[in-house]
Amino acid sequence: MTKYLIVIEPTETGYSAYSPDLPGCVSTGASQEEVANNMREAIAFHVEGLRLEGLEIPNPATTSAYVEVAA
Repeated sequence: MTKYLIVIEPTETGYSAYSPDLPGCVSTGASQEEVANNMREAIAFHVEGLRLEGLEIPNPATTSAYVEVAA
């Protein structure tokens, strides 16, 4: 099992998400849970497409962190 980071952002109608390690792999959903589930399906579909085309499947490399600043 491979883990890819996804970034979830609010939109005017719900949420959108993308994976920095898989350019072009995006999804939307009405809730954070829905967009995460949709991204899981989108990533599986994206990776399978790369595999069928004989293209390299990128290894997950992106990480995330929070930093604190005075605001």
